[in-house]
Amino acid sequence: MTDPLSFLPMMFSAQPDPALLIDSHCHLDAAEFDGMRDAVVAAAHAAGVGQIVVPAVHVDNFAATLAMRERYGCWLAFGLHPIYLDRHLDEHLTVLDDWLTQHRPVAVGEIGLDFYVPGLDPVRQEWLFVEQLKLARRHELPVLLHVRRSQDRLLKYLRQYPVVGGIAHAFNGSPEQAQAFIRLGFKLGFGGAMTFRGSQRIRRLAATLPDDALVLETDAPDIRPEWAQDVPNQPANVARFAEVLAELRGSTPAAIARLSSANVCTTLKQTS
Repeated sequence: MTDPLSFLPMMFSAQPDPALLIDSHCHLDAAEFDGMRDAVVAAAHAAGVGQIVVPAVHVDNFAATLAMRERYGCWLAFGLHPIYLDRHLDEHLTVLDDWLTQHRPVAVGEIGLDFYVPGLDPVRQEWLFVEQLKLARRHELPVLLHVRRSQDRLLKYLRQYPVVGGIAHAFNGSPEQAQAFIRLGFKLGFGGAMTFRGSQRIRRLAATLPDDALVLETDAPDIRPEWAQDVPNQPANVARFAEVLAELRGSTPAAIARLSSANVCTTLKQTS
């Protein structure tokens, strides 16, 4: 019997059809997808996903992230995630600089500040974040931001070290903080958390922010949607997220797909 996935690798286009969805934040290299990654990508294609942005989190997974472009044509970002703070060495910034030079990502990321997880030294987090902002400035790249209970502190450093915009991933701040990020050239990412009817603040933001401020994301395999709490999140779910966002905004899924994907394309540096 012919393997239905034998035509893989299916390659995403470097310039996706504007009518197709873009998952602006997906850890496709994660171990949760081992042994099923081709099927996950096939399902995303079938759901109308035309591109996936895969951010790295540590130098140890830079190569695995790069493999997502080589096999599937994904857009990539390289960065040092604050949650892995204890594993990041000073010299990893030089490694990151080299990878940004050699492998032409669309952004620096996933970087940022996390003041929710206990035990992460805020002083070292902020130093590492600033150093990565400097790299983004040097390479003229946008950034993919991890923002958890750290909106105001991130905004402070973004004002001190302005970059060419980016995406505030899984945004969960106030309307005032949202407007501050937008003024600095950032789009705001919405995904699984938006699907919970109890997430009123996120849903109000998703419903009321300007069209040019929104992007869709999954953060797969994390931030699972309301309807699938017992299985890893997948990039195919971005299609249902478009339906949720369309309902919140009184729009259509097709219109949401177009505006979200256009926002991703105008924000990220498409050199891949």
